[in-house]
Amino acid sequence: MRRYLLASLAAAFAVIALKLGAWRLTGSVGLLSDALESVANVLAAAFALLIVRIAGRPPDSGHPYGHSKAEYFSSALEGLLIGAAALGIAGEAVQRLLAPQGVHAVAAGIALNLLATLLNLGVARWMLGGARRLRSIVLEADARHLLADVWTSAGVMVGVALVPLTGLAWLDPLVALAVAGHVLGESWRLLARSVDGLMDHALPAEDIVAVQQVLRDFASEDLSFDHLRTRRAGTRRFVGLHMHMPASWSLGRAAACRLRVERALTERIAGLTLTIEVLPQGAESLQDSAAADASAPPRQAP
Repeated sequence: MRRYLLASLAAAFAVIALKLGAWRLTGSVGLLSDALESVANVLAAAFALLIVRIAGRPPDSGHPYGHSKAEYFSSALEGLLIGAAALGIAGEAVQRLLAPQGVHAVAAGIALNLLATLLNLGVARWMLGGARRLRSIVLEADARHLLADVWTSAGVMVGVALVPLTGLAWLDPLVALAVAGHVLGESWRLLARSVDGLMDHALPAEDIVAVQQVLRDFASEDLSFDHLRTRRAGTRRFVGLHMHMPASWSLGRAAACRLRVERALTERIAGLTLTIEVLPQGAESLQDSAAADASAPPRQAP
């Protein structure tokens, strides 16, 4: 993930330089709003690098399940940063609406902005591929922010191009206000996704199907599985289950069987942390028996 984020950071600096150059050439508040959003990209990518280091720390006595959920704080900060950028854009746009100004050197400014937009698009698509492969919300948030920036830039360029064609100077700040609204929506989605990620959600359906398939391959008259529970935290995946076998089996045989199941599951799903409770057939742990009793319907009085 560090490689992706370092590339994103380097690209963000290049994009800011291009967009600020476009703004200085044209004096367009729409292009300025586009540049301000890219500043948030730099801050977010830098913070994401720090978070990735924290999330990658191994489990310790204070955090026995690791530090993976730290990734969601990076996504939340990115949402806050682009939200702040949106408010700044809106404020500047309102001032320009009250006192419209013309734009200059439109063709050169749009050319610079187009180059920056194509750079953002290439980096975003590359990072989305990495996010899917590594299952990282940090990379996904950064990539989706860049994609949102691409659409924003496209709208800004169209709006700025229309100003000299129509002679309507107020189109420029109007486009900037539209950009601010779009960015605020993206900010809200990132914040909601981050808060939701802090909850203990189950694994994606395809991962659960993969786990169930492995367990079916091992199931037999002597061996059965139940009480499958899954959850995810950042890039890490957790699975807990009960493995039932004959009470007559030796401890060594039970341990060897458990090891085979564990190896098959971890080979099937990368980054999996397993908890397998070995029990005799027909027996359940006290906690699961109590949960089953609590969920059972009340008995009818005779």
